[in-house]
Amino acid sequence: MRTVCNDRPMGNRIELQLAHTADLEPTTLEAARAMLFEVFVADMSDEDWEHCLGGVHALAREEGRLVGHASVVERRLIYGERPLRTGYVEGVAVRADRRRLGIGGIMMAAIERVIRGAYELGALGATDDGAAFYAARGWRRWRGPTWALTPTGRVRTANEDDSIFVLETTTALDLSEALTCDWRDGESW
Repeated sequence: MRTVCNDRPMGNRIELQLAHTADLEPTTLEAARAMLFEVFVADMSDEDWEHCLGGVHALAREEGRLVGHASVVERRLIYGERPLRTGYVEGVAVRADRRRLGIGGIMMAAIERVIRGAYELGALGATDDGAAFYAARGWRRWRGPTWALTPTGRVRTANEDDSIFVLETTTALDLSEALTCDWRDGESW
């Protein structure tokens, strides 16, 4: 799906492409990867890039140049004893020279539409800089303890407490309960 967003108060028109990883050209994926490594510098790894793959990407272009990326991939998060089919948001980034122009909001609106239509819950790990952006969009900070399922069992991820945000879609949740993520290489959340 491609849409053009003309309602931006300043700047050029943004073309938004929403596509599954399998439908993107290798050159497009490489451009997205390069942009994420440029935006996040030392905080981006090959494993972080892998976490962005296998789901739906929102790619923002301005005058044909990639200026933003976000993706949503399926994960299982466990709330109490209940596994939830979760749309987990990864790799949200806007080029430094194009920030604060509404591009992140355009991408997140598309990603949130996917989450509301396909998942029981949306979730993401926010940076300190990104937390206010997600909160303003209706994402709620998880207040309970976080955990990860690992090959050696369930492990507490206290360093992730306060950085996990959720978007409730089908069920109201008690945000002070424990939340456990499924296993993956690299950062659990």
